[in-house]
Amino acid sequence: MLRACLSMPGRAPKVRVMLLDPDSSALAQRASEIGESADSLANGVRLTEARLRELSGTCDIQVYRYGMLPTWRVIRTDSIMFVGAFDAGWEGHESATYKVMETPHGPLYRGFRRMTEAIISSAERTV
Repeated sequence: MLRACLSMPGRAPKVRVMLLDPDSSALAQRASEIGESADSLANGVRLTEARLRELSGTCDIQVYRYGMLPTWRVIRTDSIMFVGAFDAGWEGHESATYKVMETPHGPLYRGFRRMTEAIISSAERTV
C-alpha cells in the first residue's frame, strides 16, 4: 500500500524514519515496559528496517537508528506533525495523537522539529 504512494511519477517524497537501535539498552528497557522480549522487539525493528530498505529504489528514504528511550512518537508531513507518547504499558500507536501545526509563534511544532533533528544528527543512518 505504501509503495504505490511513494512511487507516483513526479511526486517521490522524502521519507525519514527513526527506529530504536535493536542493540541498545533502551530497546531492552522498552521491551520490558511493554511486556515483550528484547529479542522479539529487536527482530521486529530489524524486519522493519529490511522492509524499508526495499523502498530505497522507489523513493528518497533515509532510515536511522537511535539509542535513547523513546518518549514521543512523531509523524511529520510538511508543516503538520502528529504527536503521541510512549510510556510503560502501552505502545505509541495506542496513545492519544495530537495534531501540531506550524504557526508563526507556536513553540510545539518548532520544539518537536528541533528534537527530531537533534536525534537524527546523533543517530546512525542505515538506509
